[in-house]
Amino acid sequence: MTRKFFGTDGIRGRTNQMPMTAEMALKVGQAAGAHFLRGSHRHRVVIGKDTRLSGYMMETALVAGFTSVGMDVVMVGPVPTPAVAMLTQSMRADIGVMISASHNKFADNGIKLFGPDGYKLSDEDEAAIEALLEAQPLLVPPEQIGRAKRIEDARGRYIHAAKATFPADLRLDGLKVVVDCANGAAYQVAPSALWELGAEVVAIGVEPNGLNINEECGSTDTGLLRRTVVETGADIGIALDGDADRLIVVDETGTIIDGDQLMALIATAWHQRGALRGGGLVATVMSNLGLERYLEGQGIALVRAPVGDRYVLEQMRAGGFNVGGEQSGHIILSDYGTTGDGLVAALQVLAELVQAGRPASEVLNLFQPLPQLLKNVRFEGGAPLETAAVRDAIAAGEARLSGRGRLLIRKSGTEPVIRVMAEGEDEALVADVVDSICAAVQAA
Repeated sequence: MTRKFFGTDGIRGRTNQMPMTAEMALKVGQAAGAHFLRGSHRHRVVIGKDTRLSGYMMETALVAGFTSVGMDVVMVGPVPTPAVAMLTQSMRADIGVMISASHNKFADNGIKLFGPDGYKLSDEDEAAIEALLEAQPLLVPPEQIGRAKRIEDARGRYIHAAKATFPADLRLDGLKVVVDCANGAAYQVAPSALWELGAEVVAIGVEPNGLNINEECGSTDTGLLRRTVVETGADIGIALDGDADRLIVVDETGTIIDGDQLMALIATAWHQRGALRGGGLVATVMSNLGLERYLEGQGIALVRAPVGDRYVLEQMRAGGFNVGGEQSGHIILSDYGTTGDGLVAALQVLAELVQAGRPASEVLNLFQPLPQLLKNVRFEGGAPLETAAVRDAIAAGEARLSGRGRLLIRKSGTEPVIRVMAEGEDEALVADVVDSICAAVQAA
C-alpha cells in the first residue's frame, strides 16, 4: 500500500518543511480525531512529546486540531513513546500521539499515532487518516469544542509501570549503571527508575535544551557512554534514543552490545524459564545470521519480518510471540507493553546480569556475529534504486556473495537515505560489495 505521508513509523520530516509543519499537525489532529470519533462517549486523546524545540509548536497545533473536531486533549509533556502507549490504554483514551523523530537530530520531528488499544495504527487506519487529511475537516459547533488539560504525574505513572516488570525478588544494589538518555524523553524517568531499584546511577544526556537531542549521545552515538563506563568503572552502560523506545548496551569494557545480542539473552532466559511464547522470537531481515544460528542451537526459532517495529509486532501478534525486535535496539516484550520500550528491555537485561553474578562482557555476548556492514547513502530526490547502473551493481554484489553471505538494499521509511547492508564469512568481501553499491547509488 502506497502512503503519501505515513512512513514505517508515523509521519516524519524536517521541521517547518512539509509534511512536518504546524499546518500539517493541525490537519493530522483534525483527521485523526474525526477518524476515531466513534460512539457517543466524550472522546479523549493523550499527547506526549520528546524534548525537541519544535515539540511545543507541533503540540499546540495538534491540540487545536483535535479540539476543533470535538476531542478532549490530555497533554503529558516529555515522556517516552511507550509511556504514551501505556497511558492511552490506562486513561481509556481513543487515540494516543507521540511527537518525536526518535533517533533523528533536533531539526526533524514526527507524529506517531496509537489506537485505543495502545498499538500503533494499522495500514488501514493510516490510509483512512490520509484520505481525511485532504478533505474538508468536520468542525464541531462552538459548544462541542474539546477541552485541553495538562497532567503532571504521567512520568510517575510510567516509572511505576516500568519497575513492575522487574522481578520483585531482585534489586540492583551494588550495580553501577551509566544511563545515557540522549537528552531526550527519558531524561527524568530512566535515572529515577534505576535509582529506585537500588542501582548506583551515573546519568548522562540528561540536560535537554531543545537542540541537543541525540547530539553526540544516545543509542546512535555511544562514544560518550563507552568512555563514561570505562572512566567510572561502571558495571554496564545503557543508551536510549530520543523517545526511549530503543536500547543499546555497553559492557564494562566499553564494548557495544546490540539488539541482536540483547534479544538472544532475553529469549534464552525466558525459554529456560518456560516463559517464551510462540516457540521463538521475531527479528527483522537486518538481524545477524549469527543470531539465527545461535537460536537454532538453543531450540528457539527465528522469524524474520521487514524492517520496522510495526512489522515485527504484526508477526508477533499473528504467531503468538512475546519477544521481538530489531538489531538497532527496538525490543518489544508484549507481556509488558504494546510497543518497543528501551527502559523495560534494559530492566530485563539487568535482571539477568544480577542473577548471573558475572561481568556484563561474559553474560551479554552469547554468539559471534558474522561480519556485517551497513552504510547509508543520503539522496535529495528521484529513485536511485531504479537506475540501471545501481541495479547492475546490486546484481554483481549478489553474485559475489552467493553462497557466502547475503545482501539487503532498502530505502529508509523515516529519512531520505538508501541503506546498504551485507554480511558474510569474508569481511573484506563484504566491505568491497557495500562500497561498490554505495558508490553506484551516490553516482545516481
